[in-house]
Amino acid sequence: MKISYKTDYALKTLLELAVSYDKGVFSIQELAKKGDIPDKFLEQVLLMLKKGGFVDSKRGVNGGYCLAKAPDKITIGEVIRFIEGPIEPISCVGRKSYDECKDFRACVFRDIWGQVYTATSFVIDTVTFAELARRVETRQREKIPHTYSI
Repeated sequence: MKISYKTDYALKTLLELAVSYDKGVFSIQELAKKGDIPDKFLEQVLLMLKKGGFVDSKRGVNGGYCLAKAPDKITIGEVIRFIEGPIEPISCVGRKSYDECKDFRACVFRDIWGQVYTATSFVIDTVTFAELARRVETRQREKIPHTYSI
């Protein structure tokens, strides 16, 4: 699985909003500065996240963005799949039949790719933004520098 800049920026932005959950809305400029993200690119990312139901926006002078649902209701996996699409490492994984491969039933590699998919899914589908926000807060308390890289 390869994560694009768009997904990386989306995850960083959602994490920032999770850390600041219930503290109001944040402008694109504030979020861009905190996440070291180009403003124009972040605008596109936020529109996508809004379409996906991850963020809400408020218009006006005091407008900005906030999470559309609680951080414990958003997993890394659902964000990645929304932006990137399926995470299977090869097309045949997770299918009962696959006409494009003559070796579908006997392929030993399919088993390996299935294990990769299962392990990856387990990690990204069980980590919520509430958990990530707790990790950030712990690092801040312990004075450990944090990055948003995933």
